Amino acid sequence: MTQEPPQFDPACLTDINCPVTGAMDWEVVKSYTAPPDGETDFGITPYRRDLLRSPSTGHVLNHHHFDLSGLYSGDYWDRTYGGGRMAQTYDKIMALPPEQSDNRQRVAYVQSVWSTYGPRGGDRTVLDVGSGLAVFPSAMAQAGWTATALDPDPRSAQHAMEKAGVEGMVADFMTDTVSRRFALVTFNKVLEHVPDPVAMLRRARPILLPGGGVYVELPDGEGALAAVGPDREEFFVEHHCAFSALSYAMLARKAGFRVQRLDRVIEPSGKLTLRGYMMPEETPQ
Repeated sequence: MTQEPPQFDPACLTDINCPVTGAMDWEVVKSYTAPPDGETDFGITPYRRDLLRSPSTGHVLNHHHFDLSGLYSGDYWDRTYGGGRMAQTYDKIMALPPEQSDNRQRVAYVQSVWSTYGPRGGDRTVLDVGSGLAVFPSAMAQAGWTATALDPDPRSAQHAMEKAGVEGMVADFMTDTVSRRFALVTFNKVLEHVPDPVAMLRRARPILLPGGGVYVELPDGEGALAAVGPDREEFFVEHHCAFSALSYAMLARKAGFRVQRLDRVIEPSGKLTLRGYMMPEETPQ
């Protein structure tokens, strides 16, 4: 017999702890009993999650009781990139013309903010956290940066070195020590995948060189709900949360950074994205 998914108790809304905003004014946007179209089927059963939004901050949470700790295990890698698909996907993305490439436009944005806020004549080293296919560090290397692709899976690091032509570093950014310092640390649609994005972002502070900064790209939940609705990849189950402009700024401040620039964009792929550049505050919050 199939077990019925647990029902959500609206009375528990004020008990939900959000590490980014601390909001207590959650409202239910939509409840799901099956994966929406386009979401990867991770074999979660019974499937029940509730998409919540805070009216005061615009921040969006996925509320459920799933154990997602093994989501990015070797099985995920095999299912996503096995059979040579990693190299094929990498080649396909890198071959896109600039006007069709999320990645090329991302690199152009980073180059722009660095020319404004980066130190003149300074180091141009970049650490990309959770690099996956390493398309971004590869394109950054083509733009003149010394790029390092950090990923917990050794196969991704090997791919970064052998296919993308950049340094690969095998590490769990939340638990392992990064012994070097970089001018730029980048999180490209990474922080929404962890339960505590504030803690993860904070770990970038001690590995920044003087005058360095952090590029952060996050799903624009506020924009997606306003323009399209909840059945979007910005809200898929692997995302613990999706952001608003306000909660982006709250994330930065809680991690000890100040936002220098923040933009809302629709990428060529159709993703609704918040992207920005931040630098450390003198005293962490």
